[in-house]
Amino acid sequence: MSKNIFVTGTGTDVGKTFVTALLIKNFRARGISAGYYKFAASGEEIDNLPADAWHVKKIAALPDEKFVSYSYKESVSPHLAAKIENRPIEISVLERDFITAQKNFEVLVVEGSGGILCPLRWDDEKFLLSDVVKRFNLPTIIVADSGLGTINATALTAKFLQAEKIPVKGVILNRFREKSLLDLDNAKMIAALTGLPIIAKVPVNASEIELTEKIF
Repeated sequence: MSKNIFVTGTGTDVGKTFVTALLIKNFRARGISAGYYKFAASGEEIDNLPADAWHVKKIAALPDEKFVSYSYKESVSPHLAAKIENRPIEISVLERDFITAQKNFEVLVVEGSGGILCPLRWDDEKFLLSDVVKRFNLPTIIVADSGLGTINATALTAKFLQAEKIPVKGVILNRFREKSLLDLDNAKMIAALTGLPIIAKVPVNASEIELTEKIF
């Protein structure tokens, strides 16, 4: 069975998919067999793959695999997309696919949908992304934008994960500007308020990720 890491974001469009791809690329460049998995995706498809999975596959040069358990057309939260298509997410399917993906890699990087409180199903059965993360015992990395507003968003995400007793490895700041007083102070304050290490600072259009802390 593989080692696993879950990648969550402080919100939509913080660069979670981009950072996920760079993490997998980093592992594979070091000779570690690393793969990608996502519980559910919604919205655009490219070459019959959800756009997120397609970008990760391209950046990390991944072989063809079943990357995503549930793919929906509408670009909305998975619980709503599932209602529109009358195809609810089943925990048993996620568990089956997750176990299968684990068997193929030394490290499995699991990307979340939106933030950690994203609802995956909300009908006669109700569960959030965080419920599945806890069920599968996934340690987590938080991806956050480096700019204005990130202190509050990152600290709230971290505090929720810590309250839920979900292990957090650290924070990755995306679109980081080394010469920005704001970005530098944001990194300092996030570390101080959460007690978490900043394990990477990723510039805009980076082709590699440099980790300052060990994930495993």
